[in-house]
Order: sequence, then structure tokens, then C-alpha cells
Amino acid sequence: MTVIVSGILGFIVAIIGILLNVVEFTETILFYLVASIAVISAVSVIIQKNPIYSVISLIVTLVSISIVFLLLNAQFLAAVQIIVYAGAIMVLFLFVIMLLDLGKDNAGEEGRDRLFIQKKSSILLGGTLFVILVLVIKSSYFGGKTGIYTTEIINNIGNTQLVGKLLFTDFLLPFEITSILLFAAIIGTIVLAKKKIEQ
Repeated sequence: MTVIVSGILGFIVAIIGILLNVVEFTETILFYLVASIAVISAVSVIIQKNPIYSVISLIVTLVSISIVFLLLNAQFLAAVQIIVYAGAIMVLFLFVIMLLDLGKDNAGEEGRDRLFIQKKSSILLGGTLFVILVLVIKSSYFGGKTGIYTTEIINNIGNTQLVGKLLFTDFLLPFEITSILLFAAIIGTIVLAKKKIEQ
């Protein structure tokens, strides 16, 4: 519950700070505040026993990340983060959790054995992921490459307009492939739901 309250307070402070457009010092404080809320709520996603609380903590994490995007002057990414991830996908997560009734503790001996195997494999995979992250951060590739779109060009054209232009020109094929994949997922969901109704 404290994570939710801190997330709401952080969101209000972020909106006030961005609307007032105050000094750079306040922006730095705001960044550290929102980043700490994002980390705390992300840890809360992992440690919560109830999946509903875990999803709510994930929503706080996604909202905090969208505020960080706003601080980086990436309004389009912030809007997508709120609308798509914190909105639509989290509603789907909650719907699936309520549909499967994951809140009940109905794990017997088989569930405990599977949980033990899952814990061991998650520790192994988590350690592997940590090593990979350290190697990527140490490598020179992490620095990234400079592109043709400098800060001045982005400020002149506009962040959202530039993303829309690139999305429907240079990246049209991946955009359409993604829409076909989503359409196939919707059809699969309808087929599975129809079979369940007929049974």
C-alpha cells in the first residue's frame, strides 16, 4: 500500500514540477525521486505474494518510468507507456489473474516440487542475466551511435511528429508485421474462448 501512495505522490510531484518548468536542480531531485519510486515498486512486484498487488506495483513502476521519459523530453514514449503498458496491458494482466483465480493457495506436493525447481532455475538464470548486463555495460557498444537526428532537429520538428514520420516511412514493414501478429493473437483468443464455451 505504501508503494501505491508513494507512486501517487511521486506522480503528482512530477506533474507539478514539469508544469512549472522550474530550475534544473528541481529536475534532478525529481528524477531521483521518481527513479527511487520506480525501483521500490519494481522490487515490490517481485516480493508481493498476492498477484493483484504485484500488478498494481507494476503499474506504479510503469507510471514512474513514463515520468522519467517526460523528464528526458520524450513525450511520445511517455504517452505510449501510460496508454499501452499501464493502461491496456495491465488491465489484461488483471483480467487473466482474476480469470485464473491465482489468488488462492491451492498448491499441493506437486506444486511445492515445481516451486523448488523454479527457484533453483530462476537463481541460475538471474545470475546469468546479471553477468550479461555487467558485460554489456562494460563494453564500448553500450555507448551507442550518433544518428542524423540531433537535439536541434528533434526540437524543430517535434518528438511525436518525428516518431510518427519514421514509423510510417522507414519502419512501416515492422509496424505492419506487428499489427498482423496482434491480429493473429486476437483470432487465437477467440478460437480458444469459443472452444471453452462449447464445452
